[in-house]
Amino acid sequence: MENAERMRVMKEIPEARKATFAGGCFWCMVQPFEEMPGILNVVSGYTGGDKENPTYREVCSETTGHYEAVQITYDPEKFPYEKLLELYWQQIDPTDPGGQFFDRGQSYTTAIFYHDEDQRTAAEESKQDLAKSGKFQKPIVTKILPAKDFYEAEDYHQQYYKKNPSHYQRYSIGSGRKAFTKKHWGEQQ
Repeated sequence: MENAERMRVMKEIPEARKATFAGGCFWCMVQPFEEMPGILNVVSGYTGGDKENPTYREVCSETTGHYEAVQITYDPEKFPYEKLLELYWQQIDPTDPGGQFFDRGQSYTTAIFYHDEDQRTAAEESKQDLAKSGKFQKPIVTKILPAKDFYEAEDYHQQYYKKNPSHYQRYSIGSGRKAFTKKHWGEQQ
């Protein structure tokens, strides 16, 4: 969605909110959210670092401090933040401090970036609930951090699953993400 379209949507739905999640490769984080009712937009990008307008190459060099992330614009009346958190946990390995699946390094680690205190509280509670659930044997290491500036990734990264469906499927399977999520969450993926 282009900036003008995004602004139009925000004006038409004034209660629309933003959620930002890092879950490893951002290609795999778009489709699960985008297909839900009440999700207005999902953008791949970079956040958490200090360099303004980083490029993919710079973020992958591990020199900017940024994470690959998605920023979701959503209607909380149709899809509450708590449901976004539930869906987020089902897309990642929250116990891996070194990256996600075969993508390694800080830029591929997991984090929830909260935009206000309500989101921070909900994220902390959600993380505690997951830790208590017994679903994972290792500790939950996903960070919960204040939102920072979000920079859209290059156009070829946006909607990657639609633009390159064969490569996206091979990546999802080959990286181990698909098998991991199926093992821990079943067929709801």
